[in-house]
Amino acid sequence: MMKIKILALILVATVLNACSYKFSGASTTGLKNVAIRLFENNAPLVVPTLSNQLTEALKNRIRTQTKLILVTGESDASFEGRITGYDIKPVALQNSATPTSGANRLTITVSVKYKNNIKEHEKESFEESFTRYFDFPVGGAPIQSLLPGAIENINKQLVEDIFNRAFAQW
Repeated sequence: MMKIKILALILVATVLNACSYKFSGASTTGLKNVAIRLFENNAPLVVPTLSNQLTEALKNRIRTQTKLILVTGESDASFEGRITGYDIKPVALQNSATPTSGANRLTITVSVKYKNNIKEHEKESFEESFTRYFDFPVGGAPIQSLLPGAIENINKQLVEDIFNRAFAQW
């Protein structure tokens, strides 16, 4: 009798383990490929590598998180956009007599146009702006040495926002 209970328990555990669900939230239903055009840098302050970094980050996210094939010509869906804002401002003022900044805030804004070309899915297309920022302490380090890390952090956040807006059907 004890062997039957143990065997039944093992059987139930095996069945429950085999039934797993994946909640990735990303849906590319009906899409086989996607085109991602280079995001132009139209910000008043231009960082020469930013355009390519953002475009490649989005391509990498789609390559690793979906089964979509990246193409350059006609596609089931497409992304294009412009970097419209790149701004560094002081934040966290430390001294009211002689104001000095304790940190800087880098803000990047991107205007994105996503087009779903699959019939019955056109409503998923959008055109909107995304803005993210990153605060980094001054701490005596030259601002130019801190910017690459700040840009990388913001790019990850922007790509997450763009990806979720296009493919997460919550």
